Amino acid sequence: MKKMDSNIIREIVRNQYAVAAGRPCGCRPDPAKSCCGSSTGIADSMNHVMGYSDEELGGVVEGANLGLGCGNPTAIGNLKPGEIVLDLGSGGGFDCFLAAKKVGNKGRVIGVDMTPEMLARARENAMKMGAANVEFRLGEIEHLPVADGSVDVIISNCVINLSPEKRKVFKDAFRVLKPGGRLTVSDVVAIAEIPDQLREQPELLCGCIAGAERVDRIRDLLNEVGFEAVRIKLKSYSRELVSEWYPGTGVEKYVSSADIEAVKPLR
Repeated sequence: MKKMDSNIIREIVRNQYAVAAGRPCGCRPDPAKSCCGSSTGIADSMNHVMGYSDEELGGVVEGANLGLGCGNPTAIGNLKPGEIVLDLGSGGGFDCFLAAKKVGNKGRVIGVDMTPEMLARARENAMKMGAANVEFRLGEIEHLPVADGSVDVIISNCVINLSPEKRKVFKDAFRVLKPGGRLTVSDVVAIAEIPDQLREQPELLCGCIAGAERVDRIRDLLNEVGFEAVRIKLKSYSRELVSEWYPGTGVEKYVSSADIEAVKPLR
């Protein structure tokens, strides 16, 4: 992983998620046995475990939820009517549409994704939803196509771990947030040293394993770029969730799903 050029990593992820945009259930090697589980019942069960309600799951058009997440960032974000929300790596638009309902007509949601195929899918879903307060922009999360100090809340679901330049992600997130703005992220973090043979597998890079960063390093990066009130909470359901992604590989020993929160100071 460390020997791989950042641009190569980014291209691997872009290509894998372009393929995922055309699948009913994500980018992991065997969609029937990974993020979506082996049946609709298992898929719904895992979504409930991650914090999505029946109302949320049933209130979004089919094809928006690609089963690529590891939590519910809209739940931890405590979104309020009228707020402007930015989703890093918005995929098919699922979390954007949930956020749009919470911020209402006076609020706005911006989804950013680097994969044109995902963007096309999300925009099609937005048309089906009639989501007038949601827009999707092409861009990389290290270089956000968003103005300085223009966003109230940043959400992201199992995406930042994919970036080979996480400090740049957090620095640009800090830039676009308003003073007092909040970062509320669900992501995969490393809880033990990930073996090189796992880090070097492209499918595990796309699958939110190989790029996971240690908790202490994430906290340091957030503090370095200026965030305060940093909180990282490992999720109790993580072992079950991660083991579903790659059965028999033991990856659940090295990574965990986590809620990551931080605030941009008012000053």
